[in-house]
Amino acid sequence: MRREVITRALASELDLNVVQTRYRGHAGHVAEGAAGDGYELVLTLGGDGTVNEVINGMLRGCPPPGAAPLFAPLPGGSANVFTRSVGLPADLVDATGQILGALQEGRTRSIGLGLAGQRYFCANAGLGLDAEVVRVVEGQRARGRGASAAMYVWAAVRQFCAVTNRRVPALTLERDGTAALGGLFLGIVSNSSPWTYLGQRPVVASPRAGFDTGLDLLAVRTLGTLRTLNMVRQMLSPGGGPSGRHVVSLHDQPALTFRAARPMAFQVDGEYVGEREHVMLRSVPNALRVLV
Repeated sequence: MRREVITRALASELDLNVVQTRYRGHAGHVAEGAAGDGYELVLTLGGDGTVNEVINGMLRGCPPPGAAPLFAPLPGGSANVFTRSVGLPADLVDATGQILGALQEGRTRSIGLGLAGQRYFCANAGLGLDAEVVRVVEGQRARGRGASAAMYVWAAVRQFCAVTNRRVPALTLERDGTAALGGLFLGIVSNSSPWTYLGQRPVVASPRAGFDTGLDLLAVRTLGTLRTLNMVRQMLSPGGGPSGRHVVSLHDQPALTFRAARPMAFQVDGEYVGEREHVMLRSVPNALRVLV
């Protein structure tokens, strides 16, 4: 019912063409076609995975610095990290009202994106434990369970205590003009902050990350229980971010490359995309125009 109300509200102001996606990847194909056909605005109603698919589809159709359509996300997922990061409320009705106001007043903004290989990301990408958790949750969702904060917490605790390799680090970070940094257990690359939400509570990995700068990194040299618990506490503290001798934090990086001694789980905007032994990530400034 709420979806129908939102559709009617948008249709009263726009010449609207509504497509309901049916399978993973469908949203990207639709968005690529819309960009190629000259649509001026693409809206999504879904979570961060839908947003990621649509943005990648739009930019395939009109790669930067091309004239991709204007983009506006409406919250329809469990976390809606990107939607909240561009200043929209978590409530669908309130967000729709703000989108309509932005349309009437012409409020737009160009934002930077991250690019992992050939795939753009809006919020973050990660190698290691966080991607393992995403993989577990996607498996549960495939069995018909709905995603929730409790499911992510359960998966994180299970992976940390019983599954992930916490003894032998596998990651090495490479940057131009800097010596390689090895001995890393995980790497979280952020294009915005917060990293995610636990319910309504922001979880901050890189507090200075933003759409107007390059990429930020949080990596760790240990996954010991006490230090990991302290890191989680720091990530949940208002205005804070992880710190300590075992933490590697970098801000405003144009490019980051990871090499792994063994295949590592990899996620992009909360979507599991397989295992990797080599990943290059770079910042793409002013890649997308959004309504704000």
